[in-house]
Amino acid sequence: MASVEKLPMLAEGYEKLTAELKALREERPRIVDAIEEARAHGDLSENAEYHAAKERQGQVEAQIADLEDKVSRANIIDPASLSGDREIFGATVTLLDDGDKPVRYQIVGPYEADAKLGRISYNSPLGRALIGRRAEDEVEVTVPSGDRFYVVEKIEFI
Repeated sequence: MASVEKLPMLAEGYEKLTAELKALREERPRIVDAIEEARAHGDLSENAEYHAAKERQGQVEAQIADLEDKVSRANIIDPASLSGDREIFGATVTLLDDGDKPVRYQIVGPYEADAKLGRISYNSPLGRALIGRRAEDEVEVTVPSGDRFYVVEKIEFI
């Protein structure tokens, strides 16, 4: 039997996925109604409303299947329950960039990542470079904009 890869995520990310899944499931009956209404218009070969509703139905079903898979494989991690001196999933790290300007990131799952909010995926170049690092470690990472250098200032589990 094949092992199922767990998806680490924070409780916040899990709640977001389940809310999205619920909204898509609630959309199903509306799509069925739209298909029925479009069918009532007659000839399906040139019925744009029918084709649009069927296409949306396919998109929604694919999204539901994808979200159900992610939710079923979720491994919810509470950063406050973690500890240690190394950067791991869920930890928040404060870095000093080339100009000694502090930058703060939390390492999260790929579905929760939002760099504007200071959340980076453990799969991102910077996320991969930070995993396992300790305070005072130097980090060099190649990102699309070029090479970046950081010093790990602080690791927190909040």
